[in-house]
Amino acid sequence: MEQPIDANLQLLQARISEAAERSGRGADAIELVAICKGQPASSVRAAYQAGQRDFGENRVVEAREKQAELTHLSDIRWHMVGHIQSRKAKDVAPHFFMVHSIDRVKIAQRLDRFAAESGRILHVLIECNTSGEASKTGWSAWQKDDWPGALEDIQMIREHKNLAVRGLMTMAPWTADPAVLRSTFQGLRAFRDFLEEKLLTDLPELSMGMTDDYEIAIEEGATIVRVGRAIFGPRHTDA
Repeated sequence: MEQPIDANLQLLQARISEAAERSGRGADAIELVAICKGQPASSVRAAYQAGQRDFGENRVVEAREKQAELTHLSDIRWHMVGHIQSRKAKDVAPHFFMVHSIDRVKIAQRLDRFAAESGRILHVLIECNTSGEASKTGWSAWQKDDWPGALEDIQMIREHKNLAVRGLMTMAPWTADPAVLRSTFQGLRAFRDFLEEKLLTDLPELSMGMTDDYEIAIEEGATIVRVGRAIFGPRHTDA
């Protein structure tokens, strides 16, 4: 029998707090984004009633349907964590608090344009491939030799007036090997430190860690974790 969402959130927050303590931080240094892909709006509502406010979606169409159903929950902060097709940028910029998946200059340009038309500043994270997997998108960052090549692109994105670049995001490989996971997360933190030094800027957010590896991610410096299954259980749909 599945645990109620409020009980799942309570357990999750306790484990986040413990992991944060192991990293020398408090629980308030970690932002939990509840990934609700494939979950009904009723599940989002239940998590909201349990105190959750940040929710993440992978697909624009599904997200917009839920947003329309939950407009009365005015203080929800929606996060786009999935790949964004260029033609969907106009639907993302006005309706999300943060985009975690800026994986190319072109999508940054389009999001900036539509954010400007909406009269708002869109918070964004730069997606980085710190595992070396060919299936991952974003800027290559698993080898230090690749780091300088990303500087020009990231500086260009930072110059967009309607985008606020807050930090970086990565996805770890599907593995149970803690050493591989730690290496992936450590790589993102090291790349962030390199960018801060070279670009003379602050990039405070590291979005890394999901249901199976969020504790390791927190131990390695994550400030945002993206957790779905540990909150909602299995997906209700194939969306």
